[in-house]
Amino acid sequence: MNKHKTFLAALLLLPLFLSAQSANDYTQFVNPFIGTQTDETGALSGSTFPGATMPQGMVQLSPETEQMVTWDPCSGYDYNKDVIYGFTHTHLSGTGCTDLIDVSLMPLSRTVTPEQLAAADFGQHYSHDAESARPGYYQVLLQESGVNTEFSATTRTGIHRYTFPYGQPQTIILDLDRGTYRGDAYYSGRRYYDIIQAQIRLVDGHTIEGYRVVCGWAKLRKIYFRAEFSKPIVNHVLMNGNLNVGNSDVVNGRTLRAALSFDPKDGNELMVKVAISPVDNEGARKNMLAEAQSWDFDHYVKAAHDSWQKELSRIDIEGTDEQKTIFYTGLYHVLMQPNTMSDVDGRYMDTNFEIKQMPKGQTYHSTFSLWDTFRAAHPLYTLIAPDVAAQFVRDMVLHHKTYGYLPIWDLWGQDNYCMIGNHAIPVLADAILAEIPGINVEEAYKAMVESSTRSHFNSPFEVWEKYGYMPQTLQNESVSITMEQAFDDACVALVAKKLGKTADYERFYRRSMFYKNLFDPETGFFRPKDENGNWLDGFDPLSYEQPCFVEGNAWQYMWFVPQDPQGLIDLFGGTKGFLKKLDENFSLTATSGEVNGNASGFIGQYAHGNEPSHHTVYLYNFAGKPERTQELVEQVRSEFYRATPCGYAGNDDCGQMSAWYIFSALGFYPFHAGSAEYVIGTPLFTKATLHLENGKDFVISAPNKTAKRIHVKSVKLNGQPIKDYTLTHQQIMAGGKLEFILK
Repeated sequence: MNKHKTFLAALLLLPLFLSAQSANDYTQFVNPFIGTQTDETGALSGSTFPGATMPQGMVQLSPETEQMVTWDPCSGYDYNKDVIYGFTHTHLSGTGCTDLIDVSLMPLSRTVTPEQLAAADFGQHYSHDAESARPGYYQVLLQESGVNTEFSATTRTGIHRYTFPYGQPQTIILDLDRGTYRGDAYYSGRRYYDIIQAQIRLVDGHTIEGYRVVCGWAKLRKIYFRAEFSKPIVNHVLMNGNLNVGNSDVVNGRTLRAALSFDPKDGNELMVKVAISPVDNEGARKNMLAEAQSWDFDHYVKAAHDSWQKELSRIDIEGTDEQKTIFYTGLYHVLMQPNTMSDVDGRYMDTNFEIKQMPKGQTYHSTFSLWDTFRAAHPLYTLIAPDVAAQFVRDMVLHHKTYGYLPIWDLWGQDNYCMIGNHAIPVLADAILAEIPGINVEEAYKAMVESSTRSHFNSPFEVWEKYGYMPQTLQNESVSITMEQAFDDACVALVAKKLGKTADYERFYRRSMFYKNLFDPETGFFRPKDENGNWLDGFDPLSYEQPCFVEGNAWQYMWFVPQDPQGLIDLFGGTKGFLKKLDENFSLTATSGEVNGNASGFIGQYAHGNEPSHHTVYLYNFAGKPERTQELVEQVRSEFYRATPCGYAGNDDCGQMSAWYIFSALGFYPFHAGSAEYVIGTPLFTKATLHLENGKDFVISAPNKTAKRIHVKSVKLNGQPIKDYTLTHQQIMAGGKLEFILK
């Protein structure tokens, strides 16, 4: 790379870098590149993206290093790659499936022929030495064109600044055909999405509008956009596949691209503002008008910084710079989603593809990766941002009203029905039992009950109540569904009990114990049965290839009874037998066949890289060995979280991997997510302070904490000993001090 280009990039970034380094600036500890790289073994992969976004932003403006964005990395960015193919406005962070990747722009310092535009080969090399990112800002120098690219964002608008080499042609490629692909054997590189219809329209000399309608992981998505340029468009080429539409100002079709030219005599800097909407072009126009009238790029960078600073300041920690980097990057990754899915005027598209209106001042959200995030990410929102958590509950209830049951995996306002169970239920239960304001409790409870009694794809409740388990001969993935459905039922029972609904409580409590019906005392595992109650042959507890489990094996699923740890202990004949089996779980390294691609971060059979294991290290608390929980928490924290691009032991899954770390670093964890209670672990910091929404502070103190001191000698809340190693949400919200003495 030319030295003058390196100097230019550094010069552009210097004022912003210096302004971000104040002593109380939490954003300086966020490294958006954490989770973007796999290590040499392929074991660490967060599938996060480094681009610019706002808290719960609709826009995530980030580069793609993949010519075809596939399931790994789902975010489209791989730190190991050295070519960028475009900058698009929507992404998923850390998910196991891929979608979005909408409205791609790419700057070039050359003219583009129609033939080149149709070929769509605009990849350019880059170096990490000329790349940087922080909350609300991303920058990279493209080597072939010499264009320095910078990006920021508002909630619904992407902000671009391109600095071209002096005197060189200035071209922007707009590509509406970029999207996602699958690389597995079945799809073998075929599109994972299908563009039904798209349009690009020149509105005036500075403005382009358009849309595309896409089928993919989300059944049907509509993405409208408005792009405004700081300089006039002096020439344009519009293409539909190989068809050049000449001098037309509009093109319709399915494979649309545009090459837009700008006069270098007007200066070497070009800004572009791209507002998007899931509703219509009018929504994109209103979003632009409300959020992005200015042409001052640094204004947007500062506004994004200030927004993230406010969110990250909810928690203060005292630790090393490395610890702060892992912690605040994790908090950043949690707070990126769920995403805004309504326009500034409150309109959104519901599950019936109808345009609905939110009350004035309210926002509708989507991207609910609930099989992952119910475990810790949503409880973290309930704890530190209850106002936002209440909005999520409201949005899930709205989903229920049109869809018939609560969301399973909600993307762009639609249910893609990924994974099993209905884990919006524990999210609602946690919020209700935490008594956070802004929730219509009766509506939420009704949604929980109806979602637990209306049969659907993987939840035939008439089968569930008839047999007391899911027979594998009638329902695939039966053991995993039995374990997870029993947990969801326990959450309904807790809320029913709180509301005094005795009959409901008894019904759902009974159902929450159904997990016991699949326990085989001879093998010591939960295993599949047929509808006649017979164990199915061919059971292998080490195998990931058995159709009765989801993304795991019998070892990992045998511990998923957070609603009844004592009942689980009793199944093993008491504490001694339970501890023997639990110890074996963390020591047995044997395998059988191929390991599921989602399983990684192993300690024995424990797989921290996938969610079913996340609560398991805390089980020792319930068997009288909290010191073993403390040792394992420290082992997971130190081995599977790093302040480097390969910093996660598996997909971050919309912040769940990060949320585990945040809770476990603070010293407690929502073992039974949905109960508004937490179990004690071991703190990482000498001091951490939660600045609660009600104006109170909750201080976690460990004055004699050192790297070698992980075992808890005593723990007190406001001077009183903690019993049963359990904290309630109400105790934390009352403020005060949780003090650990370590040994």
